[in-house]
Amino acid sequence: MRHLFKTLAALTLVAFSTADLAAQDSGGYQVLKKYFIDGDWRFMAIVLVCLILGLAFCIERIITLNLASTNTDKLLSRIGERLEEGDMEGAKEVAKSTAGPTASVLYEGLRHANEGPDAVEKAIVSYGSVQMGLLERGLVWISLFIAIAPMLGFMGTVIGMIQAFNKIETVGDLSPAVVAGGIKVALLTTVFGLVVAIILQILYNYIVNKIDGIVNRMEDASIALVDIMATNNSFKA
Repeated sequence: MRHLFKTLAALTLVAFSTADLAAQDSGGYQVLKKYFIDGDWRFMAIVLVCLILGLAFCIERIITLNLASTNTDKLLSRIGERLEEGDMEGAKEVAKSTAGPTASVLYEGLRHANEGPDAVEKAIVSYGSVQMGLLERGLVWISLFIAIAPMLGFMGTVIGMIQAFNKIETVGDLSPAVVAGGIKVALLTTVFGLVVAIILQILYNYIVNKIDGIVNRMEDASIALVDIMATNNSFKA
């Protein structure tokens, strides 16, 4: 058994050395293509699908969140100007014509102004929860691909090791040439799965941070709106 682990370690070093030489001698695309094929394309293709779908969800969320970002200070200033003039309908129109979840939440608050401050706050909280859910849409799928990609890589690792031991059993020899193929599959599938998970995890954290920023601005704007409405006596029926 000790001899087997020494052999596996030696093969691992040889595999990485060979990879470095290949990267120096040929283009990066050809090396990546070669590793993809050598790593058992059946599992590598599934991991690649996880990467493609995960990137699609990430790009969609990033574009949506960037479009959802609103200059809340400018929006509140415009609404405040209308409320100072006693133009509630004008304030509603400003909020309604502005894109983004923050403007939608403020519009709901203005729409319940005649019902009193408690009704305004309740409407803001209720509709804010709806907007929060819309902002987080698709994150569960990104999390799923982050979890599945390394699992598939590890599955390929296990299968590769099984293949290596099957060859040892069939041939009856523990030479590196016999088990190199199975170990190479094991290493490549693991690396590819981890790389996919790392890429998606970085994008996922960026998206979550973006959502947190939008939600914080939404909450600040909602509090400021209630204060502006109270200052201008906008709660009067």
